[in-house]
Amino acid sequence: MKDSTKLVDMVNDPPHYKKHPSGVECIDIVEHLNFCLGNAIKYIWRVDDYDKGGVQSLEKAIFYLEREIKRRRKEGKT
Repeated sequence: MKDSTKLVDMVNDPPHYKKHPSGVECIDIVEHLNFCLGNAIKYIWRVDDYDKGGVQSLEKAIFYLEREIKRRRKEGKT
C-alpha cells in the first residue's frame, strides 16, 4: 500500500505562513524592512490569525510603530 501522506516542513515551509489571500509569505516583505517596521507589518499581516478580534496584534503593531517614530525623531527625521 502506497503512503500518500505528504510530510510538512514546519520549519522552512509551514502551511499557515501562506494563509494570506495573496499566497505571499510575510517574511518575503518584512525582510526588506528594519526590525520595528518589519514587526509592525508582521502583526498587521497576521492580525486575524492569533488573537480573537485582533486587538492585541494591532496594539503590538502600534508599539513597534511608536518605537520607530521615536527613533526617527531622535535622528532628526521629522
